[in-house]
Amino acid sequence: MLSAAMVFAGCSDKKKPGSVYMPDMAYSRGYETYAMRDSMKFTTDPANKGGNMIYYNGAPAAGTVKRGEMFAYTLPNDSAGYAMSANTKNPIDSLGKDQLAEAGRLYNINCAICHGEKGGGNGPLSAKIGAIANLTLPVYVSMADGTMFHSITYGKNNMGSYASQLTRKQRWEIIHYIRTLQPKAAAANTAATDSTGSKGV
Repeated sequence: MLSAAMVFAGCSDKKKPGSVYMPDMAYSRGYETYAMRDSMKFTTDPANKGGNMIYYNGAPAAGTVKRGEMFAYTLPNDSAGYAMSANTKNPIDSLGKDQLAEAGRLYNINCAICHGEKGGGNGPLSAKIGAIANLTLPVYVSMADGTMFHSITYGKNNMGSYASQLTRKQRWEIIHYIRTLQPKAAAANTAATDSTGSKGV
Protein backbone atom coordinates (compact mmCIF):
# COMPACT_ATOMS: atom_id res chain seq x y z
CA MET A 1 0.00 0.00 0.00
CA LEU A 2 2.80 2.38 0.92
CA SER A 3 4.62 1.68 -2.37
CA ALA A 4 1.45 2.30 -4.37
CA ALA A 5 0.90 5.62 -2.57
CA MET A 6 4.46 6.73 -3.40
CA VAL A 7 4.01 5.81 -7.08
CA PHE A 8 0.78 7.77 -7.35
CA ALA A 9 2.34 10.73 -5.49
CA GLY A 10 5.31 10.70 -7.86
CA CYS A 11 3.06 10.68 -10.92
CA SER A 12 0.95 13.59 -9.79
CA ASP A 13 0.58 16.92 -11.63
CA LYS A 14 4.05 18.06 -12.77
CA LYS A 15 2.96 21.70 -12.68
CA LYS A 16 2.71 21.52 -8.90
CA PRO A 17 6.10 20.59 -7.48
CA GLY A 18 6.23 19.01 -4.07
CA SER A 19 7.42 20.63 -0.87
CA VAL A 20 11.02 21.87 -0.84
CA TYR A 21 12.97 20.31 2.00
CA MET A 22 15.48 23.18 2.39
CA PRO A 23 14.12 26.29 0.60
CA ASP A 24 17.09 28.44 1.68
CA MET A 25 19.41 26.18 -0.29
CA ALA A 26 17.08 25.73 -3.26
CA TYR A 27 16.32 29.44 -3.63
CA SER A 28 19.39 31.47 -2.73
CA ARG A 29 19.05 34.93 -1.26
CA GLY A 30 22.34 35.83 -2.93
CA TYR A 31 22.27 38.55 -5.59
CA GLU A 32 23.24 37.50 -9.09
CA THR A 33 25.39 40.17 -10.71
CA TYR A 34 23.31 40.79 -13.84
CA ALA A 35 19.92 39.91 -12.41
CA MET A 36 17.20 42.48 -11.92
CA ARG A 37 17.31 43.75 -8.36
CA ASP A 38 14.09 43.63 -6.36
CA SER A 39 14.05 46.86 -4.34
CA MET A 40 11.80 45.14 -1.80
CA LYS A 41 14.57 42.64 -1.05
CA PHE A 42 17.87 44.36 -1.91
CA THR A 43 19.28 47.69 -0.77
CA THR A 44 22.46 49.64 -1.57
CA ASP A 45 21.99 51.82 1.51
CA PRO A 46 24.16 50.48 4.37
CA ALA A 47 21.90 52.28 6.88
CA ASN A 48 18.90 50.30 5.64
CA LYS A 49 20.38 46.79 5.75
CA GLY A 50 19.19 44.08 8.11
CA GLY A 51 15.83 42.51 8.75
CA ASN A 52 14.32 41.40 5.46
CA MET A 53 16.60 43.64 3.37
CA ILE A 54 19.78 42.25 1.80
CA TYR A 55 22.61 44.78 1.49
CA TYR A 56 24.50 44.59 -1.84
CA ASN A 57 26.79 47.35 -3.08
CA GLY A 58 28.04 45.63 -6.26
CA ALA A 59 31.70 46.08 -5.28
CA PRO A 60 34.13 43.14 -5.38
CA ALA A 61 35.30 41.71 -2.08
CA ALA A 62 38.21 43.63 -0.59
CA GLY A 63 41.60 42.26 -1.61
CA THR A 64 40.29 40.23 -4.53
CA VAL A 65 41.75 40.35 -8.03
CA LYS A 66 39.62 39.90 -11.15
CA ARG A 67 40.42 36.77 -13.14
CA GLY A 68 43.09 37.59 -15.71
CA GLU A 69 43.93 40.91 -14.02
CA MET A 70 47.35 41.78 -12.65
CA PHE A 71 47.92 42.41 -8.97
CA ALA A 72 46.99 45.81 -7.65
CA TYR A 73 49.30 48.79 -8.02
CA THR A 74 49.82 49.93 -4.43
CA LEU A 75 51.99 53.05 -4.63
CA PRO A 76 50.11 56.09 -3.29
CA ASN A 77 48.97 59.00 -5.44
CA ASP A 78 51.35 61.58 -3.99
CA SER A 79 54.82 62.96 -4.62
CA ALA A 80 56.47 60.11 -2.70
CA GLY A 81 54.56 57.50 -4.72
CA TYR A 82 55.47 59.27 -7.95
CA ALA A 83 59.17 59.22 -7.00
CA MET A 84 59.05 55.55 -5.96
CA SER A 85 57.31 54.57 -9.20
CA ALA A 86 60.63 54.89 -11.03
CA ASN A 87 61.66 51.62 -9.36
CA THR A 88 58.60 49.73 -10.65
CA LYS A 89 59.49 47.45 -13.54
CA ASN A 90 57.11 46.74 -16.38
CA PRO A 91 55.88 43.17 -15.64
CA ILE A 92 55.42 42.55 -19.37
CA ASP A 93 58.86 41.92 -20.86
CA SER A 94 57.87 42.26 -24.51
CA LEU A 95 54.92 42.15 -26.87
CA GLY A 96 54.34 40.00 -29.91
CA LYS A 97 53.23 41.49 -33.21
CA ASP A 98 49.51 41.00 -32.51
CA GLN A 99 49.81 42.27 -28.93
CA LEU A 100 51.67 45.36 -30.12
CA ALA A 101 48.98 46.01 -32.72
CA GLU A 102 46.31 45.78 -30.03
CA ALA A 103 48.30 48.11 -27.78
CA GLY A 104 48.49 50.56 -30.68
CA ARG A 105 44.74 50.35 -31.15
CA LEU A 106 44.18 51.11 -27.47
CA TYR A 107 46.66 54.00 -27.66
CA ASN A 108 44.83 55.49 -30.64
CA ILE A 109 41.49 55.22 -28.85
CA ASN A 110 42.57 56.59 -25.48
CA CYS A 111 45.76 58.59 -25.95
CA ALA A 112 46.15 59.82 -29.54
CA ILE A 113 43.26 62.28 -29.19
CA CYS A 114 45.67 64.45 -27.18
CA HIS A 115 49.19 63.04 -27.62
CA GLY A 116 48.86 62.46 -31.34
CA GLU A 117 49.12 59.34 -33.47
CA LYS A 118 52.93 59.47 -33.32
CA GLY A 119 53.14 60.72 -29.73
CA GLY A 120 54.19 64.23 -30.72
CA GLY A 121 51.63 66.04 -28.55
CA ASN A 122 49.68 67.23 -31.58
CA GLY A 123 46.43 65.27 -31.31
CA PRO A 124 43.07 66.74 -32.41
CA LEU A 125 42.41 68.16 -28.92
CA SER A 126 45.89 69.59 -28.40
CA ALA A 127 45.00 73.03 -29.79
CA LYS A 128 41.97 73.30 -27.49
CA ILE A 129 43.58 71.96 -24.32
CA GLY A 130 47.17 73.09 -24.72
CA ALA A 131 50.29 71.94 -22.85
CA ILE A 132 50.06 68.39 -24.19
CA ALA A 133 53.08 66.20 -23.43
CA ASN A 134 55.20 65.38 -26.48
CA LEU A 135 56.07 61.77 -25.70
CA THR A 136 59.01 61.80 -28.13
CA LEU A 137 60.98 64.33 -26.08
CA PRO A 138 64.02 63.15 -24.06
CA VAL A 139 62.30 63.65 -20.71
CA TYR A 140 59.73 60.99 -21.67
CA VAL A 141 62.19 58.78 -23.56
CA SER A 142 64.25 58.44 -20.38
CA MET A 143 61.23 58.26 -18.06
CA ALA A 144 60.90 54.93 -16.26
CA ASP A 145 58.04 52.67 -17.30
CA GLY A 146 56.80 52.66 -13.72
CA THR A 147 56.58 56.45 -13.62
CA MET A 148 54.67 56.50 -16.88
CA PHE A 149 52.34 53.81 -15.51
CA HIS A 150 51.84 55.84 -12.32
CA SER A 151 50.81 58.87 -14.38
CA ILE A 152 48.39 56.88 -16.54
CA THR A 153 46.92 55.25 -13.43
CA TYR A 154 46.41 58.38 -11.32
CA GLY A 155 46.60 61.18 -13.88
CA LYS A 156 49.20 63.90 -14.13
CA ASN A 157 48.81 67.67 -14.63
CA ASN A 158 45.97 68.16 -17.16
CA MET A 159 45.56 64.43 -17.83
CA GLY A 160 43.05 62.51 -15.78
CA SER A 161 43.30 58.92 -14.60
CA TYR A 162 42.77 56.14 -17.15
CA ALA A 163 42.52 53.37 -14.55
CA SER A 164 38.80 52.96 -15.20
CA GLN A 165 39.18 52.82 -18.99
CA LEU A 166 42.20 50.52 -19.20
CA THR A 167 43.14 47.43 -17.21
CA ARG A 168 46.56 47.31 -15.58
CA LYS A 169 47.75 44.93 -18.30
CA GLN A 170 46.52 47.28 -21.04
CA ARG A 171 48.30 50.24 -19.42
CA TRP A 172 51.59 48.36 -19.34
CA GLU A 173 51.10 47.26 -22.96
CA ILE A 174 50.41 50.83 -24.09
CA ILE A 175 53.70 51.89 -22.50
CA HIS A 176 55.45 49.30 -24.68
CA TYR A 177 53.70 50.81 -27.69
CA ILE A 178 54.70 54.35 -26.69
CA ARG A 179 58.32 53.17 -26.63
CA THR A 180 58.01 52.23 -30.30
CA LEU A 181 57.04 55.83 -31.09
CA GLN A 182 60.05 57.30 -29.31
CA PRO A 183 63.60 57.74 -30.61
CA LYS A 184 66.26 55.75 -28.80
CA ALA A 185 67.34 57.40 -25.55
CA ALA A 186 70.93 57.81 -26.72
CA ALA A 187 69.83 59.51 -29.93
CA ALA A 188 67.26 61.80 -28.32
CA ASN A 189 67.68 65.50 -28.84
CA THR A 190 68.57 66.74 -25.35
CA ALA A 191 68.03 70.34 -26.39
CA ALA A 192 64.26 69.77 -26.53
CA THR A 193 62.58 70.37 -23.19
CA ASP A 194 59.08 69.85 -21.88
CA SER A 195 56.98 72.76 -20.62
CA THR A 196 56.17 72.72 -16.89
CA GLY A 197 52.42 72.50 -17.29
CA SER A 198 52.41 69.76 -19.91
CA LYS A 199 49.49 67.41 -20.10
CA GLY A 200 50.19 63.84 -19.20
CA VAL A 201 53.07 61.76 -18.00
